[in-house]
Amino acid sequence: MLASPTLRRPLILGSIMASMAMIAIEATIVSTAMPQIAGQLGDLHLYSWVFSAFLLAQTATTVVFGKLADVYGRKPVLLIGITVFLIGSVMCGLAWSMPSLIAFRLVQGLGAGAIQPVALTVVGDLYSIEERGKIQGYLASVWGISSVVGPFAGALIIQQVSWAWIFWINVPIGLAAAAGFIAYLHESVPQKSQSVDYAGAALFAVAVAALMISLTEAGTDGGGSIALGALVVCVIAALLFILQERRASTPMLDISLWRRRPIATANIATLLSGMSIIGLTTFLPMYVQGVLGQSPLVAGFTLTAMVLGWPIGATLAARNFSRFGLRPTLLFGATLLPLGAIGFVLLNPSTSPQVAAIGSVVMGLGMGFLSTAAIVIIQSSVDWGERGAATASNIFARNLGSTLGATALGAVFNISLATGGRGIVAVDFDTIRQLLESPGTLVGEASARLALGHSLHLTFWGVFIVSVLTFFTALMVPRVHHPAATTAAPSA
Repeated sequence: MLASPTLRRPLILGSIMASMAMIAIEATIVSTAMPQIAGQLGDLHLYSWVFSAFLLAQTATTVVFGKLADVYGRKPVLLIGITVFLIGSVMCGLAWSMPSLIAFRLVQGLGAGAIQPVALTVVGDLYSIEERGKIQGYLASVWGISSVVGPFAGALIIQQVSWAWIFWINVPIGLAAAAGFIAYLHESVPQKSQSVDYAGAALFAVAVAALMISLTEAGTDGGGSIALGALVVCVIAALLFILQERRASTPMLDISLWRRRPIATANIATLLSGMSIIGLTTFLPMYVQGVLGQSPLVAGFTLTAMVLGWPIGATLAARNFSRFGLRPTLLFGATLLPLGAIGFVLLNPSTSPQVAAIGSVVMGLGMGFLSTAAIVIIQSSVDWGERGAATASNIFARNLGSTLGATALGAVFNISLATGGRGIVAVDFDTIRQLLESPGTLVGEASARLALGHSLHLTFWGVFIVSVLTFFTALMVPRVHHPAATTAAPSA
């Protein structure tokens, strides 16, 4: 197998960064515009599903597309993913109702499920382990820049043009990325006689999708029956999937791959870190506004500090792989997570929001070190023919961790708010909503702030506990010494 020409690699990397930017900016730009979109389309009760649908489809198909990239090569899967994502983006802009927007967001999620893991796999193919860390830092910066640019771009588009351009802005970026892959990414994939386990892939996607629906609905009012029904579907699909994988000649999911210690431990650490970060991003703005009484701008700043710390941590990690090694870098990041979480446990109504910002920066730095080291460890423990599936497993773990974290920590928040405790009177969600939307107008505002602060304090303890578990899991990640660490993809 020959490495791709050095001169082509920056052009391919540019295409990878462009394709990743489409996914990264969607998270923030859509969040900014959704209140106005929902106001025009109606069905406000379906609001959260605009976001859940995207994550649902992406998570359910990530592992499937990773496997297909190992069988057919990276380029065709990437081009299919970009095509599907752009079709979904165009249709989202043409949506005439909230249900239609949710359906088209599912299409977008399918495309993202192919783009993100396979793009990261290409990085593993083209760059050695020494170079790969630096490239991961570049990719992390895409997410950091998108988190800052997205809200401003969303607000500008909403004010100046139709909200449809929130989605249509992806079209020129996606076309440019596809052109780059067509022109510069050349593969010579060995023809294999193996067949693709499409039945296993479909059952896996159904099982994961049902699990995601169950977890999402479990934390909502009146969603108990839906959550239970989805859980039943998940169990049935999972059992059928196991039976299918046992009889398939070339199973879609290689269980032995997931059982390897470097991959298993790094993925569990990634899953737990995803749980802790989603707790921070979900509940910190609420605390800063509702308990500390700060403006939405200040609340956004405390969260932006975390997102900016992430690419900085990834870049620093990349520059120190060769000096300290992959495992020590991973452990350093895992140590920063609980250190940063301590700042949120110590928050009280008289605390300066700067304390929250410092904690966010530390946790962001920790995620930069941990996530970058984890993906390089996983890619370096397999050869080319398994790298797509291995990379996809890490993306899957992170997405599943985000869903689990949002559900579990959301349950802690909801139960605490509804039951009170320690002399604190329970309050309903309408009261909290009024507190956040119109501060200073609520009768009994002091008691509502006290109840909100108590509930969020318990949630931050949950974030701290999960971050500590992340550290102990990271201790179990072994050192990786494998010739695959510098193995490139087959290329023409």
